[in-house]
Amino acid sequence: MKQKIVSYLKSIESDLFNISKYFYDNPETSFNEYKSCKYLIDILKKNNFNVQENYYNIPTSFYAEFGKGYPKICFFCEYDAPSEIGHVSGHNLVSSISLGAALSLSKVIDNFSGTIIVMGTPGESLSGSKVTLAKQGAFKDIDVGLMVHPDEVTCQSGSSMAILPLKIKFRGKETLSYENTDVSSSLNGLLYTFNSINLLKQSINENFHIDKLVINSGTDPYISSNTTEAKFYIRSKSISTAIYVEKRIRKIVDNANSLLNLDSEICFFQLPYRELITNKRLSRLFCHNLKEAGIIDICNEKNTVSGLSLGTVSHYIPCIHPYISILDKNSSVNYFTKEFADETLTKHAQQNALKASQALSLTALDLIQNDMLLKEVKKEFFNKIE
Repeated sequence: MKQKIVSYLKSIESDLFNISKYFYDNPETSFNEYKSCKYLIDILKKNNFNVQENYYNIPTSFYAEFGKGYPKICFFCEYDAPSEIGHVSGHNLVSSISLGAALSLSKVIDNFSGTIIVMGTPGESLSGSKVTLAKQGAFKDIDVGLMVHPDEVTCQSGSSMAILPLKIKFRGKETLSYENTDVSSSLNGLLYTFNSINLLKQSINENFHIDKLVINSGTDPYISSNTTEAKFYIRSKSISTAIYVEKRIRKIVDNANSLLNLDSEICFFQLPYRELITNKRLSRLFCHNLKEAGIIDICNEKNTVSGLSLGTVSHYIPCIHPYISILDKNSSVNYFTKEFADETLTKHAQQNALKASQALSLTALDLIQNDMLLKEVKKEFFNKIE
């Protein structure tokens, strides 16, 4: 069975390259990935997958499945480009890796009970759709979630940061900047808030950060604006810490309202991300299969300071998010650059992507063939969630 998967992957190597090349040539920003979404759907339909488009009313999302029964193994596709400079985070390869795994596994799954799922999840760079899908119940009947992300170095799946994207808006009275000095401006409310947050950081043992700060307080220095708005991320190692900090910030804002006679609004301006919980049993299984595919040098767990929408999914089902190097050993190219996007089309990158597809497919096959492995994965998951 495994040799059939390996052989089939080699036969579609050029097709998988065409996916990453098409996405590279046609970069689309978050939730505007119409060409990319259609390209993947057409391939899946051609390979006899049953496809639901506009999944959960997200226009560039889809759900595709092949096979029947359990376990149900989900491969995630991401296909947005975060900026005009293209696929600087390599999402064109994320999709080709996942599709390669799903297509190759579909050639052997008829011999077993099990269902292959490919889920198209747009908007990773902006309120990733996986969070919405999780909240809507898209994972309640899925056993395991798998994906691989291109990077500078090959690493085991680790953790990610929890993120709460908070927006605070203060409203006061609009005045000339040199008059009515007894009137507190909306900007004073924001200054009070951030001075208090700095003190808060010293009193909380758990580590957290406030970053990605954007402030809007009018454009004319002659006039004290009656509204001041700030957007920022609360970034921490766990969602529980982030929620605790958010509650304290809300109290600080209430104090600012009382002291300065202001009104305020607080809300999320994007969807929050929970931290990634890597299933270690699943991760060990994938790393074994990656070594079997020919990638021997695998670094320890990568604990990224970024937020991942898969982090939220990992609180619903067992997940892994390992990283695969697409760079030559002596390369000086950095992640999230135009040069990194260019590297996704090199022969070396395509070869490693093919090996990642093989490892994902064989990991899924192991779970389908060996019920004890799946039980171990699920036991670990429920122990961590509890």
